[in-house]
Amino acid sequence: MTTDGSQPRAAALDWGRPLEFGFFLDPAADDPTAVLDTARLLDKLGYDLIGIQDHPYQARHLDTLSLLGVILGQTSRVRVFADVADLPLRPPAVLAKAAATLDLLSGGRFEMGLGAGGFLKAAHAMGAPQWTPGQSLAALEEAVTVIRAMWSGERRGLQFDGQFYRLGGVHPGPAAAHPIPIWIGANKPHALALTGQIGDGWVSPLMGYKPPFEAAEANRVIDRAATEAGRNPADIRRIYNVQGVFTHQRTQALDADGDITGPPEQWADVLTHFALDVGFDTFVLAADSDEGTLTTFITDVAPAVRARVAEARAHSPRKAPTDRRRQLS
Repeated sequence: MTTDGSQPRAAALDWGRPLEFGFFLDPAADDPTAVLDTARLLDKLGYDLIGIQDHPYQARHLDTLSLLGVILGQTSRVRVFADVADLPLRPPAVLAKAAATLDLLSGGRFEMGLGAGGFLKAAHAMGAPQWTPGQSLAALEEAVTVIRAMWSGERRGLQFDGQFYRLGGVHPGPAAAHPIPIWIGANKPHALALTGQIGDGWVSPLMGYKPPFEAAEANRVIDRAATEAGRNPADIRRIYNVQGVFTHQRTQALDADGDITGPPEQWADVLTHFALDVGFDTFVLAADSDEGTLTTFITDVAPAVRARVAEARAHSPRKAPTDRRRQLS
């Protein structure tokens, strides 16, 4: 075991994908001006992604999809995604249309994070179907099919007759500005396997709920499922929501709460390990949104992690996956 509880280098899971860095933005309804100020700062600082949790039944939260649209209208380069969209309260055909619209209006800066719903009773209290966890996962699989059909560009009416969702001749459109990936929020084995079978990415729960040693095994489950489905595991993005604080002195890599705690150099050590040995290529920071923290993560930590990972990969190269976004740009 390493100091953060994950597996040592022998169990490396790195697929050679380009690294990206994002921020887990709190959709606090009590101070929406501050939320938008932070989003604009993230854009200015050069963050790749802004992820926003989606709990429509939470009175303290702004609506995630609406907030993402406003953020896209007030920024110029950062990409956004729901971390992750609550499927039971967001019908997939309508969600697909909204996503394509936001992507088109923003020049290709909307990504799709999608989950089966982690708080089913709360969602049901807001009008969602009263599904079991198993039914929710089956509905998620159907939803991915529906969403992709709505993005397919088909000129004929779409037909789909599932257990949970139906399309009765709907004409899709408008087309998105880029091929929107579907990043699946998953925690348990069946959902992880589904991610490997059909997902374009995996959005892990917050690190406190999915510590590194569990996340490494989850990535192995995804890899096995992808391989068994005839897919290349390297085509699946792996997104880790990491939390922590910056301090001046080095400490144990992870504190008692599972947070990364230490100076930027120590953060770089930990995230480099997560990239090379635990299997993640995208790190979304869940931390205080003060300018110092945001600046340190993207200007000190991110470049150091990229440099260290690049050096390690140069000595143990693995064929990098195709980056469709770069091909299209």
